[in-house]
Amino acid sequence: MTVKAADHWVKDESLAPKGRLMIEWAEQHMPVLLEIRKRFAKEKPLKGQRIGACLHITKETGALARTLIQGGAELRLCGSNPLSTQDEVAAALLRDGVPVFGFRGQSTKEYYQCIAYALTHKPTITMDDGADLVSTLHKLAYGEQGSEIETVREVLEGMDPEKLVQDVVSGTEETTTGVMRLKAMAAKGVLKYPIIAVNDAQSKNLFDNPVGTGQSTLDGIMRATNILIAGKDVVVIGYGQVGSGIAERARGLGAKVTVVETNPVRALRAVMFGFGVEPLGKASEHGDIFITATGNINVIRAEHMKEMKDGALLCNSGHFDVEISKPDLEKLSVKKERINFCTEKYVLKNNNSLYLLAEGRLVNLACGEGHPSEIMDLSFAIQALSVEYAAKNAGKLERTVIGVPKNIDEMVAHLKLETMGIPIDTLTDEQARYVASWTEGTQQS
Repeated sequence: MTVKAADHWVKDESLAPKGRLMIEWAEQHMPVLLEIRKRFAKEKPLKGQRIGACLHITKETGALARTLIQGGAELRLCGSNPLSTQDEVAAALLRDGVPVFGFRGQSTKEYYQCIAYALTHKPTITMDDGADLVSTLHKLAYGEQGSEIETVREVLEGMDPEKLVQDVVSGTEETTTGVMRLKAMAAKGVLKYPIIAVNDAQSKNLFDNPVGTGQSTLDGIMRATNILIAGKDVVVIGYGQVGSGIAERARGLGAKVTVVETNPVRALRAVMFGFGVEPLGKASEHGDIFITATGNINVIRAEHMKEMKDGALLCNSGHFDVEISKPDLEKLSVKKERINFCTEKYVLKNNNSLYLLAEGRLVNLACGEGHPSEIMDLSFAIQALSVEYAAKNAGKLERTVIGVPKNIDEMVAHLKLETMGIPIDTLTDEQARYVASWTEGTQQS
């Protein structure tokens, strides 16, 4: 039973004490974000800013929310995935005074209602993970139709969509899929305000995407099934920064790993890193575990499912639940059974069984707890500083998808190394002059 009011919608407010302990655990492992919080508490760089955030409501997000509030922001938070909210954290943040709209197990309608509630305080800055909040806001402004948009309109009745967009000075986007969507909007000239691509910062995507997703994906699979990874035939579909990390960690656990790619450069890289590379049509015949990480639609389809062995596992680490064709799986099946909180068994017409994890949603968040706090320390430090940058440069940024400033990116990396007790060298004056010069070359001995 969820608890809904004008300023919140959570599963159970009595879960707050446990949620507080979870957030405090995360904060113990997020020293960079806590250093930023100390400064935010003194300087209040976000005073007067209203933030509408659509993020996975995890204990790490709780640490970020507390940091933004210390910076002076008014924050409203909704979940960016129907299955990723940690209800204890939602309750704890609500007790801290954050209007939270999210709970695990939302219907599609409830999901979009929560997005609408995150917009009701007329945000000046948006924070997104997958671009659902930003795209919803733009669809409203452009008068788009559809059941999800009508659901949002009902909540925002009486509010002017154009004015809502005009109030926003900038936004941030956390993940690869969201950046792809926003760049498509910018290319078509429909993006109405600047978005900082947090995902593209090196301190985020070199660690969050391969290291964080690599570990948490395998963790989610093991929590849902308790299977042994060693000796399994794992097929990783997509060898970008996410897929490459998953492939490395699966191999590290003793799996035989095959990569499926459409990009020839990435496929070649997978070969050079020692992985088998095959078309999915061939890999479908021998895989034990299939993991999608492409950001695309209908990657695993009926023709692949028909060839899979009895007992194969299907799961997704891309943002949306469209990479595994659930309609195809339903059509091929004669029976469906829920095995546990995160695993469904589909009995096909050929009598083989396929197991779908997390309803095809993010397996690391729906079946596990998402990325380790140490990884999210980097990502959310970039988020906090990018929001500060957006606030300080209101009205000055180009209306497109822009990168995180290099000084912010490098500052976060330096802070992380310092908190780990790892010193590094700096260039000498001579070396700095040399790399900045074009006239010096081969010298006589």
